[in-house]
Amino acid sequence: MTLLITVFAAIISTILWYNRKDDSMRLGILCFLFWGASIMWFVDAIFEYAELKAGYFTPALGDMINDAYLGLSVVALALVIWLVRLLIADPKGSVRAALKREKS
Repeated sequence: MTLLITVFAAIISTILWYNRKDDSMRLGILCFLFWGASIMWFVDAIFEYAELKAGYFTPALGDMINDAYLGLSVVALALVIWLVRLLIADPKGSVRAALKREKS
C-alpha cells in the first residue's frame, strides 16, 4: 500500500509539474520527494518479497491498514516539507506582503 500511495502521488505531482505555466510553485521539489519515496518503497518491496515469497501477495488486513497509514503519512510529510520550502522561498511575495501589512 505504501508503494501504491506514493507512486500515485508521484504520478499526480509529475502531471501537475509537466502542465505548469510557470515554476513559481516549485513542483519539481514535490516530484523529487514523491519519486524518492516511491523508489524507497520499491526497494523495500523487493526485499520483503525475497523474504516472504508468495506470502507477500496475501497480506493481513491489519498489515494493509498499517501500510496505508504509513503511505498517507509519507505523503503528508512530503507535502509539509514542500509547503515549508514554498513559504520560505515565497516566490510571489505573499508572505512578505502579509508581514509588512501586519507591522503597519
